[in-house]
Amino acid sequence: MVIFVRFKIIKAILFTIIFLVIFLLGIYIWNQLQSTSTTFIDDNTKELLTKEVQEIFHARNKAILDEKPDVLDGLYDKTVRNGIWAYEHEIKKMKYLHNWSEKQSVDFTEIDSQVVIRSIKNKGEGYILNILASTVYEYIYLDQPETKNTFRIGTYHSLDLMPKDDSLVITKEWYTDPFADSLHLDEIKSQEIKNIILSGKSKDLSSLNERRIKAVEYADKFCGAASLPEFEFQYNPKYRNYNSQGGDCTNFASQVMHAGGFKKNSTWNYSNGAGSKAWVNAQAFKNYMLYSGRASLIVSGSYDKVLNSSYKLLPGDIIAYEKKGKIAHISIVTGIDSKGYTLVNSHNSDRYKVPWDLGWNDKGIKFWLIHAHF
Repeated sequence: MVIFVRFKIIKAILFTIIFLVIFLLGIYIWNQLQSTSTTFIDDNTKELLTKEVQEIFHARNKAILDEKPDVLDGLYDKTVRNGIWAYEHEIKKMKYLHNWSEKQSVDFTEIDSQVVIRSIKNKGEGYILNILASTVYEYIYLDQPETKNTFRIGTYHSLDLMPKDDSLVITKEWYTDPFADSLHLDEIKSQEIKNIILSGKSKDLSSLNERRIKAVEYADKFCGAASLPEFEFQYNPKYRNYNSQGGDCTNFASQVMHAGGFKKNSTWNYSNGAGSKAWVNAQAFKNYMLYSGRASLIVSGSYDKVLNSSYKLLPGDIIAYEKKGKIAHISIVTGIDSKGYTLVNSHNSDRYKVPWDLGWNDKGIKFWLIHAHF
């Protein structure tokens, strides 16, 4: 009898907890619906918003290029916490890009974004926008001012805009920043590094075998928001996008290797809408490629230790980025710039022919340069 009574008490308590959870969840959902509603946005409004956002990105890129924090300041509502954070993040990015350009002995000459609004929601008098931004960076080496180099970075933004003084300002922004792991670049500056980079020379890549060419063609076509506009900024729809599950960089690298002729097997495989661990996990992919004999290690270590060897990389080769003892990212070599500096493609953040260390200059990063046996 005592046991039965206790069971009834426990049952009553559980029902009470469930009721409270449902009640509180209902209040939360109601508040969300009140503060953010999805309404029909006509084509004219969407066109005007696209133009407004394009102008915001243009002004921000120009401010970053010219190192003008005061111009950046005017694009944000700094009376709200999220507006302050968004502004401060762009200031850090501005400093990083100019620190990197000094290390690299280059000048950025242009930064220009093409924005695509993917969804719009009303938020009070303002908007929440989901945006794809494909940004072209142009740079020249200081001793080659006549030769322009370009790369593209693709980012996906959740952007809150509110009206202020007859314009829209940013009150909140979130996106996966490709430069987030580069807060200590000043610690690797040296004249020796500059000398190595400036002494580099472009080289003839016309003798690449067909498998490497096919791998690079695939990597160029399906690098998402960073790809050329004619490819419509898409991932390959035949594969699952793992960005919401920790990142898609290794899944993309595996696709590139497969496009270059590497056959799937029981360990390294993608089937029925899912990839094996060696297919989608960065650490497992690196280990598989090396231990299977499909690739060999050129060198691993800090940036200054591997810089010279990076010039041995060929399109189709692999760079793995180690952070805190584990491989955190995989990219695929897809070309070289006018100084023979290695360029890479990847997912999250999406990159198209980007200098291989850009965004990975924290002193704790270890690089694995891997030669693929095509």
